Amino acid sequence: MPNDVVLSAAHWVYLIGVLVIIITMLFRANVVVPSVIGTLAVVTAITGSPIQGIISIFSASFVAAKELFNIFLVITFMTALLNSLKRLEADVRMVAPFRKVMVNSTASFLMIGAATYFISLFFWPTPAVPLVSAILLPAAIAAGLPPLVGAMVIAICGQGMALSSDYIIGVAPGISAKAAGVAADVGLIADRALVLSWITGGVALTLAFLFMRRYFKPANTKLLDEWMGQAPDSTLDEVESQGTYDKAEIARGTAGSELTAHGSLSSKEQRYSRILAVITPLAFLAVIGLMLLPRFIPSLPVLRGGEAAGLVGGVAFILMTIATCMAEGPRRTLDVCPDHMTDGFVFAFRAMGSVLPIAGFFFLGASEAASAILDRPLDQTPSLLFELISAGQQYIPENHFLVAFGVLLVGIVSGIDGSGFSGLPLTGTLASALAPVSGLSVETLAAVGQIGAIWTGGGTLIAWSSLIAVAGFARVHVLDLVRALTVPVLVGMAISTICAVLFF
Repeated sequence: MPNDVVLSAAHWVYLIGVLVIIITMLFRANVVVPSVIGTLAVVTAITGSPIQGIISIFSASFVAAKELFNIFLVITFMTALLNSLKRLEADVRMVAPFRKVMVNSTASFLMIGAATYFISLFFWPTPAVPLVSAILLPAAIAAGLPPLVGAMVIAICGQGMALSSDYIIGVAPGISAKAAGVAADVGLIADRALVLSWITGGVALTLAFLFMRRYFKPANTKLLDEWMGQAPDSTLDEVESQGTYDKAEIARGTAGSELTAHGSLSSKEQRYSRILAVITPLAFLAVIGLMLLPRFIPSLPVLRGGEAAGLVGGVAFILMTIATCMAEGPRRTLDVCPDHMTDGFVFAFRAMGSVLPIAGFFFLGASEAASAILDRPLDQTPSLLFELISAGQQYIPENHFLVAFGVLLVGIVSGIDGSGFSGLPLTGTLASALAPVSGLSVETLAAVGQIGAIWTGGGTLIAWSSLIAVAGFARVHVLDLVRALTVPVLVGMAISTICAVLFF
């Protein structure tokens, strides 16, 4: 694209809209209204018609919904599966084996991290926080692990590592890929985000261990008594009043569920519970294998685009049906399965619905999506963000590291409002615009931005995010938790960004 692009009023309005949204995020406020107003203003500037601008409020969200609906379906199926597993307490059984090896502080540190990552990778941190906190955290504290350290590990492995890659469910890479205009390469973004999440998490966990090691204590049941005697400093109710939309809902996900003892089940139900606790993780491990196998055996077909998400959703639906049949019997399965699906849809739209108008605004920056929103031919549709970047190309540093850290910084800023996902349309669109002029790949920049947005807003650096749920369960002050996590997480993100530039 030539550097002498003539900027129109629409370009400036779009740029002002982006800046207003970023400023709104800095004040940790919801950005849906600024996004809708920005859409109205930009389309009015493009078409010269306020009527078309009003229509675009609907059409932008509609186009975003069409692009992202597969993500909503995956969330729905996974939530339905989780609800069906709860009926037989199979979700609790999947975590319980980790408790047997928690004999000291170091082992507890590792086991809490592994269990949180394992559950969060398949179901998001929704069940991980209450499950790990109710089942594993008391055992870890009795083994000598300080509650603050336990909370740090849960946040790093769940809200950080697992959610920032979102490798199994695929919500985050799906949004990033759509916004970056590389939907067919969503698997590549997911792969790179997975590696970067491991690097960030590995560094953060190592630093957390080194910084907090001196506070580890010998195993003593009195430690658990002291912890149980403390009143939680923050509760999940604060998430609704202080947090934002999707992350607050994710944090609350299973807060109302009772973690009951296995003795409440009949012997038959306990047998079914054990079976489900084994076949559920094995099924998803097989899905991971199918995703990774073509990388080692090139002759095998590669799952492209939405196929990987479809496979995850299909497996989840089959497992949900099996679990419901075991719990309710064949006849009631016909009635209960639709109920699980309805609950899943409700959760999906409460968790992600606010992303649609935000994505609709940022989609206006790319000509392909803008063409659908404006109902115009592609060759008659401006590419606002790309043309803005092209016009300012001489001001963009040619240093790959500066560009990558710039995208990371935008991701971090977008997460300040306490939501990890709302910034992904911005970081994805920005990655697509900067890639041609920086020499870095779109997928790499999108993955870097995704890491910055979700590690920040997903619940490791922001006190008004779902991190408040982790602090509440661990009975520690949320600001103490933020202070303890800041250096390990920021250093981890910096090192992963350097690795992204060097190796991708």
